[in-house]
Amino acid sequence: MAFEWVIMGYLLITLAIVLIMYNKMADPYVMISMRARVLAITVALWGIYRMMPCTATRTLRVIAHLAMLSWWYPDTFELNRGLPNLDHIFASVEQTVFGCQPALLFSQNFNSTLFSELMHLGYSSYYVFIFVVPAYYLFCRREEFERVAFVIVAAFFIHYVIFDLLPVSGPQYYYHVVGEDQIAQGVFPNIHDYFHHSWDGQSASLPGHDGQLFRSLVELAHRTGERPTAAFPSSHVSIMVLLLLLIWHGRGRILFFCLLPLGILMFFATFYIKAHYAIDAIAGIASGVLSYWLLMKVTSNTKSPSKTSRTSRTSKTSRTSKTSNN
Repeated sequence: MAFEWVIMGYLLITLAIVLIMYNKMADPYVMISMRARVLAITVALWGIYRMMPCTATRTLRVIAHLAMLSWWYPDTFELNRGLPNLDHIFASVEQTVFGCQPALLFSQNFNSTLFSELMHLGYSSYYVFIFVVPAYYLFCRREEFERVAFVIVAAFFIHYVIFDLLPVSGPQYYYHVVGEDQIAQGVFPNIHDYFHHSWDGQSASLPGHDGQLFRSLVELAHRTGERPTAAFPSSHVSIMVLLLLLIWHGRGRILFFCLLPLGILMFFATFYIKAHYAIDAIAGIASGVLSYWLLMKVTSNTKSPSKTSRTSRTSKTSRTSKTSNN
């Protein structure tokens, strides 16, 4: 399937990077074994489909790889941590554009429990988007399900390639390393390869208070999978925009307007919780629109197997009928 080729291509490219940088990586064996497992899972799912070719086994291939997308995210940190950190440049651009650091001031000036929970709700709704939109196409627009799966997976891996090459950790890590007092004074030190040699796994704490439901969910997600990577552009915002456009394309107007408020909250939440600079969120809108346009254009002539099969059967029946009449 098309999206599986995207994954295999990314796997091979990053495997080559791992082998080239083998001696500079913290645990290259884990990186290699992870790729071996992904390859084994992909081949196994393909084999199951070959033995039992049906809609269920084909759909299983899609769902399994959508579920594994978060598996690749921490991997970008292992690939880019050996490069010089660029946060001082992005923080400086942020200061130039806004005259301040929105990620620093936003949560300080809007720190009520209710507002904080709304922001954390918006940020955690990212997972709702990733589940709901493919499910909508699976059950309501089946003929485009595989096309949409390709668009979503390809968009993720486009961003993963950017994150592999652009080591920006985001305010929650950069501010924590250099100190928020320096940031408040407009001082943005270059921390060079700090995350390669000295990172202790710590980051700035989330806004709000212990015991808040959605803050706890975001905190749990950060503990299990967050790394100082993937800040620019914001993939949260980018993928959210792409998924909203896919819902609009699929004529799910009610669903679109139900998700839109969560998307707006997510946009602001990305820099409220210091996961991103404000310029990252803005760039995320642009990258989401561009990814959608490019990938939908690439797949504009794609037909689902079921649709192709129906067309083939109709054509065959028509030819049989003509032969019989003759």
